[in-house]
Amino acid sequence: MGFADLSIAEIAAEYNLPPEEVCHRCEQLGIAYKTQETRLALEDAKAIISMILSEREGSVTPRE
Repeated sequence: MGFADLSIAEIAAEYNLPPEEVCHRCEQLGIAYKTQETRLALEDAKAIISMILSEREGSVTPRE
C-alpha cells in the first residue's frame, strides 16, 4: 500500500474544508488516523477526495 504523502490537514486546505470535516469523512469510511497531521495511504486519500468531489458535484444545480 503506497502513501499519498498528504495529511488530513493538507486535504482540508486543498478543498477549503475544516480539518474536522475531513476527519469525519475518515470516520465514515473507516479510515484510521491519530491527528490531523496523519499521513494517509494512497487509497484512503483517493477515497476521501472522491467523496468530497462527489458531494460537491451533487450540490451544484444545473443552469437553465
